Amino acid sequence: MSVRIQIAFALILNLISQINSQTALYIPDTLSGTNFSLTVQTGTKQFIGSNNTPTYGYNGNFLGPTLIINKGDSITFNVKNTLTQATTVHWHGFHVAPKNDGGPHQIINAGATWSPSFKMRNEASTFWYHPHGTGKTEIQISKGLAGMIIVRDSTERSYTLPRRYNVDDFPLIVQSRVFDVFYQVSTATHEDSINMVNGTIKPFLQVPKQVVRLRLLNAAADRTYNFGLSDNSSFYLIASDGGLLSQPYQTNRVRLSTGERVEILVDFNNYNIGQQLYLKSYASELPKGIIGADSVGTANIAISEGYYSNPLNGVNFNVLRFDVIAQALNPVTIIPTAFSPKVPLLEAGTNAYRKIKFTPDTVTSGQQGKVDGPFLMNNKPFNMDSINVKTFLNKKEVWTLVNKTMVAHPFHIHDIQFFILDINGNLPPLQYQGLKDVILVQPNDSIRFIAKFTTFADNNVPYMYHCHLLHHEDDGMMGTFLVQDPNTIGIKESNINQELLEIFPNPSNEKIILKITNEYQHESIESISIYNSLGMLILIYDSIKSDQHEINVSSLPVGFYTLKVKVRGQDLKIKFVKE
Repeated sequence: MSVRIQIAFALILNLISQINSQTALYIPDTLSGTNFSLTVQTGTKQFIGSNNTPTYGYNGNFLGPTLIINKGDSITFNVKNTLTQATTVHWHGFHVAPKNDGGPHQIINAGATWSPSFKMRNEASTFWYHPHGTGKTEIQISKGLAGMIIVRDSTERSYTLPRRYNVDDFPLIVQSRVFDVFYQVSTATHEDSINMVNGTIKPFLQVPKQVVRLRLLNAAADRTYNFGLSDNSSFYLIASDGGLLSQPYQTNRVRLSTGERVEILVDFNNYNIGQQLYLKSYASELPKGIIGADSVGTANIAISEGYYSNPLNGVNFNVLRFDVIAQALNPVTIIPTAFSPKVPLLEAGTNAYRKIKFTPDTVTSGQQGKVDGPFLMNNKPFNMDSINVKTFLNKKEVWTLVNKTMVAHPFHIHDIQFFILDINGNLPPLQYQGLKDVILVQPNDSIRFIAKFTTFADNNVPYMYHCHLLHHEDDGMMGTFLVQDPNTIGIKESNINQELLEIFPNPSNEKIILKITNEYQHESIESISIYNSLGMLILIYDSIKSDQHEINVSSLPVGFYTLKVKVRGQDLKIKFVKE
């Protein structure tokens, strides 16, 4: 055993010896209305005994208030940054304009105030807010900058559900941490051996003997949880990232990767007053490759030192103790049987197909990069000044996520909620059949989702997509996309490349075959776009891997069209006629 591991074990034992009793779960205060003031500030918190740990918080020492917002309200935030460094505040899961998104392009410098205003368009669900600055996300979240958001709407109110905050509706922000010998939060490590909920270590929660709603948010740096009750009894999954499912789903496990949220109902009518049970993470059941499982990588290429000595990895552990107490007034005692149907978008009529491939940066890190990173998306690291994807307003797209690394990555996309079409060619499990903005992509997985980009277009300010493992994100596993208005982007009549492209038959009424000639003939096609005679984008394909491609144009109205092919970074154009 190395000296470093011995020191780590000694530190863990010392910390455990100081965490010798259960503590009442801290429940964050709430803010509601249409005007919200948040102050990003420094603080201290005593996690271990009487030892002070430097922290960050919103309106307090650690974490932030739970924001309660009604769908349809026009809201304004005033976010004042009193730190000595820049930050941002991202409204995770919100459908807002890119200028209000709070990504790395909306920097709040030290001493500055950011005041975005927007209308709440999301359905009732559980969201969260957190920093999203370049290279600073992990340290700022780990030191305390995170808070839950509850959105309510008339549809959700029409069901008999627990919704009394801190009575029968509880926020659970679950995280794991590691502290150094000076009790400061450490990052970029797999030694996060101390688990906490709402910043409370070894917490307990008094729950009334009735149906209780738990809003689970995984805000850990990289750990995936596999939640279940200690007696293996069933509970009911009612909502995922983007809102209520079509009906409650009875289960005894729910897996949650970083950034994901679920809402579950637990029927404590089945327990006696005074009885105790635990919310656990059944990490022993996590598949290999997921951070939190017993192993990541192979015998020859294993994840970095510290992972295998962590007592939380690959074992079942307690997350939160429940103490059953008497019923509250007007208790909910039944589980609803159904909610409004969630009808997924149909793949027919899709305007664009894209592929995002996760790969290790083995050039800079060698074979060890397959498990430790840094990792890339489509072989490119994040660049603030680059746009990786250009999509278009009111267009429906299918994205395929392919993981060619040895580590599972939770993929998050800003602006939209999506429906999962399939996972490795199979229909998604019930947990994933609702609206999502984060999905865990395991090693060698291929996951397809469908989404439509509505409401907001900006030809200059991008949104983000990225891995939500915080150190992967900070290391550049992130991309940008623009949502453009096709009515403002056209094709000029100049530079039509008839000598470099061939289309046959032309005119056509069903299919055309595109072929690249001359110096580009052996290059891969990056994308194919079709514009009508007014210069409006009609169709786009991404990631074409052939110098010849068959395109179905049977659904296009009769008329004249321009086909644009991007190859080797160049735009090649040719006209064709649809009969």
